[in-house]
Amino acid sequence: MNAAVVVILALAVGTYAFRLVGPVLHGRVEVPARAQELASAGAVVLLVALLATGALTDSGGFAGWARPAGVLAGGVLAWRRAPFAVVVLGAAATTALLRVAGLG
Repeated sequence: MNAAVVVILALAVGTYAFRLVGPVLHGRVEVPARAQELASAGAVVLLVALLATGALTDSGGFAGWARPAGVLAGGVLAWRRAPFAVVVLGAAATTALLRVAGLG
């Protein structure tokens, strides 16, 4: 076996073990409420950072005003509990109209 196969097998075993830990330790380990709150807040912060990076940058520079405006429009529609298709189409339409208007 070459080194690449060994690395792939090690990663596969590690991934399987990591996924197996949850069900095995489910009833045995008590996670403090504060740790659960921090994990939940951390997930939200990570998603917001990913959204901001995707919405505001393109090839290492500013993406223009159309994309963040489209993301904002989609966010408002999602917050107002619009159907998913309406959220996506609203965000795309906002971005497209602003790009047509020259705010790319």
